[in-house]
Amino acid sequence: MVITLSPDLQAAIEAQARREGIDAEQMALKALRDKFLRPLLIEPRDEWERRLLGIGVDCGVSLTDEQVSRDAIYD
Repeated sequence: MVITLSPDLQAAIEAQARREGIDAEQMALKALRDKFLRPLLIEPRDEWERRLLGIGVDCGVSLTDEQVSRDAIYD
């Protein structure tokens, strides 16, 4: 499959790739995987779960217990 990007989309992908320290092709593949494969990991069992998963937002990585501990607040 060959995908032709518009100049503005190509620039956006390249800018995000620079921020993440990867090349543009890896960034495009990552975005496509996140869009099309990630939603398949969890299949909702009913309408309530479908709506809940629909409003959820991927915030990146989870913080470790150490990062959210009381001691970490004062560092």
